[in-house]
Amino acid sequence: MKLQKADSLFSNQNYQEAYVIYEDLLQNDESHSPSMLLKMAFIAEGIGDYSKASFYLAKYYDENPNPRVITKIKALTEQSTLIGYELDDKDRFLKFLSDLQMEITGLFSFLLIVSLILLIVYKKSADRPKYYIPTIFLIVFVFAANNFLSGPKTGIVTGSPTIIMDKPTGAGKLLDIVDPGHRVVIKSSKDIWYEVNWENKKAFVKKESITRL
Repeated sequence: MKLQKADSLFSNQNYQEAYVIYEDLLQNDESHSPSMLLKMAFIAEGIGDYSKASFYLAKYYDENPNPRVITKIKALTEQSTLIGYELDDKDRFLKFLSDLQMEITGLFSFLLIVSLILLIVYKKSADRPKYYIPTIFLIVFVFAANNFLSGPKTGIVTGSPTIIMDKPTGAGKLLDIVDPGHRVVIKSSKDIWYEVNWENKKAFVKKESITRL
């Protein structure tokens, strides 16, 4: 496996060769592990690419929220305060559900199949609408679990400086001017703009200033 080869190269301190394989896995295979992201951040920091190192750490944070990661990103970006990394109980609960999306969807799908089989087997006695209610609910649950339990789309500010507006136009009101490192939840895409959450407000940032996580 490519990942095992890259890990072996990393262990032997062949960092550049390992990094090439890691990057290929991340960009082309869309495959990664938490430890791989940390290793990529280590290599990027070692060669002085602090923007890339911050990106890998922010991506790691998306999957494994840890205050120490925020501290490291602050050090890399030379900022005392970073916006967008705060997690409340609701965020943690949604993260828990999104981590179990496949299992939850699989469970509801299994129950739906069982429900359909029972309806077929007992179709003569299941002659009232109430017998179909569990199946209808399970169909809704499967659809919801498959489509709405995925985590939010996030990005890290990489433009320096990055201008944050209240509308997707240069004629809008300026909300903030920030340096790289901040994390945003991406709500939608409009032409050259991303609609994002910025300090609990709707805002817009040019796509060129955001790197998707």
